Amino acid sequence: MTFSIPNLLTWLRIALIPLIVVTFYSPHPWAGPVSALIFALAGVTDWLDGYLARRLGQTSHFGAFLDPVADKLMVATALVLLVDEPGGIALALAAVVIIGREIAISALREWMAKIGQSGAVAVSWIGKFKTTAQMIAIFLLLYGLPLLGLPSTGIGLVLLYVAAVLTLWSMFHYLRAALQWAED
Repeated sequence: MTFSIPNLLTWLRIALIPLIVVTFYSPHPWAGPVSALIFALAGVTDWLDGYLARRLGQTSHFGAFLDPVADKLMVATALVLLVDEPGGIALALAAVVIIGREIAISALREWMAKIGQSGAVAVSWIGKFKTTAQMIAIFLLLYGLPLLGLPSTGIGLVLLYVAAVLTLWSMFHYLRAALQWAED
């Protein structure tokens, strides 16, 4: 079911990545808010593709592969864009932690799947909370202007640091689960 509605939404999310980049670097004052809105649209497709896949009975192995790849590409791209801005060492470290964790957990999941134990590293509530904080943080940082009278950049940075801490926590959770299985 490669061309199902959920998979097409995932492909759309991937297609939006270059648009986020081009918009972000546009020399217009609306570049930040528009790139943030495109990022938010991509985030909505992430929720929608999973919902529709389950609701319409259109889950597939290909979709299960492509969905997290699209998510990681989108987040890594946005973090690289933000680090290119004068975000400082703290933003760069948070980005390295988040991207590094995604690489490590992807490798862990691949290894666990090869040995038939993919369920040992299932998504936890920590990962879901981390993803929520991370997506809101990236949106606010891309937006870059006060939003509803609030400093979006300051709030975005705090949320990104929270996401980085939760990233480490969830990584240790996954690694502990994998190590416990490997020791049994």
